[in-house]
Amino acid sequence: MHGANLGTLLRTCDAVGACLAVPPWRWVDEAVARGNTLRRPSCVHRVGNPLSWLAAQRSAGARILGVELAEEAVRLADLPPARHRTIVVLGHEATGIPAEALDTLDAAVEIPMVGTGLSLNVAVAGSLVLYKLAGLL
Repeated sequence: MHGANLGTLLRTCDAVGACLAVPPWRWVDEAVARGNTLRRPSCVHRVGNPLSWLAAQRSAGARILGVELAEEAVRLADLPPARHRTIVVLGHEATGIPAEALDTLDAAVEIPMVGTGLSLNVAVAGSLVLYKLAGLL
């Protein structure tokens, strides 16, 4: 919901050796730049059609993991480190991952919450999952 979150997420991607893939919308580029405080170029992929890109990544052998509340979601604490290329799909903090993208997921991970909020912002949720997948938590 807040543009600077994408730049913050890009910093986490850099910290764990990952890349950030984003759709080529003008507001996305501005949001990534706004929150990015890295002093060198970062690994950012601009993907024209996210659903087609996810399908191509799966065909190339990547595992597609969504951060979403779902029936068979794995709790973050139980998520094992990634053993091969893994794509993490994050949705809007208010509406989640779009239904058409849910069909592309191999698995879902949920981040338990005890407070009154319904979700975490994309930077926090993505950072938690990336550190866990990298084996750094």
